Amino acid sequence: MTHEDEYHDNMVTMLELIWGKGYMAPGGAGNVANLLDGIDTRDKRILDIGCGLGGPAFEMVRSHGATVVGIDLEAPLIKRARQTAADLELGEKCDFTTVTDGPLPYADASFDIVTSSGAFTQTTDKAGIFAESFRVLKPGGHLSCYEWQGSGARYSKDMHYWFKIEGLTFVLETLQDYRDRFIAAGFVDVVTRDATKWYRNEARREYELIQNSLFPRLVELLGRKDADHFVENWRAMVVVIDNGEMRQGYCRGRRPD
Repeated sequence: MTHEDEYHDNMVTMLELIWGKGYMAPGGAGNVANLLDGIDTRDKRILDIGCGLGGPAFEMVRSHGATVVGIDLEAPLIKRARQTAADLELGEKCDFTTVTDGPLPYADASFDIVTSSGAFTQTTDKAGIFAESFRVLKPGGHLSCYEWQGSGARYSKDMHYWFKIEGLTFVLETLQDYRDRFIAAGFVDVVTRDATKWYRNEARREYELIQNSLFPRLVELLGRKDADHFVENWRAMVVVIDNGEMRQGYCRGRRPD
């Protein structure tokens, strides 16, 4: 099946304005720190699945001493990540590659760490991506991800409306589902942490910003129609986070030695 890009230019511009240059998930450098907390990253090789524009990869190199391979389904994002790596003179530490759905194009035990900020959220074949992450990890290596998750309940009209206005693929599972998938794939020392309260507060703050102080900049960059669309998008997202349908969490596990 041919992949259809979902992150159009105006959406990417909006996400960077809210979440920071190079970032397509919330939290910025703090999110990277959470993903790698307690893991030895110095001179380690990291695979960042769903790398987007490369912001997390650059942070992993500069602040965590790693080398990073970033992969994504969307070629325009990879093109921009490569250009930014060149501009930052990080090309020797970062490699970005467009991939297709299915098995990862890397040999067994190729990486010390695998990370994701939202890629598993949008993956239909979750069993497959967990199995592939396990396969490409060296013994003792970690998979660590930050994902948007569901409550396990039937979706409300508010949730269906948000999916429609968001326009992205979401395949949501619960935090417990993620724990079970880690274990089923063979990981040990599995740890999960609910981050919903943190992002509930962040989403409200972001909504206030884009309604008010950031709105003129949104109009300037995107035009009034798209600026209004993204304000409504954030309003709808706040509703489903507040009602407990859209959740967030950190999950990690280790491939046994």
